[in-house]
Amino acid sequence: MQKVTGIGGFFFRCKDTDALSAWYSEHLGIDTGGEPWQQAAGPTVFAPFKDDSDYFAADKKWMLNLRVSDRDGMAQQLRAAGIEVEINPEWDAGGYGLFARLHDPEGNPIELWQPPNEPTA
Repeated sequence: MQKVTGIGGFFFRCKDTDALSAWYSEHLGIDTGGEPWQQAAGPTVFAPFKDDSDYFAADKKWMLNLRVSDRDGMAQQLRAAGIEVEINPEWDAGGYGLFARLHDPEGNPIELWQPPNEPTA
């Protein structure tokens, strides 16, 4: 059986594409309009959640999970830019790595994930 090799893109609607593209570029380093994003090899989780899951806001159909090499460093950088970042030690208890959560300017949920054996940058 043929299988996909990874996520080729993530496409979503928003109110202000220019402003949101600039925010993702400035704060997360993601180029949303130019060359394809060349990622470092690493794990990707693809997981549907039940409608009544409380893992992320019930009024959202998706949450973007981004792999990072230094969750604490990224959280500090975002907070310095005035972006609210939540870290909850309970999220890190399962042995899956370190997690943090934030929202983009349109309220879309983002989770930062430092996998368990990811060397800190």
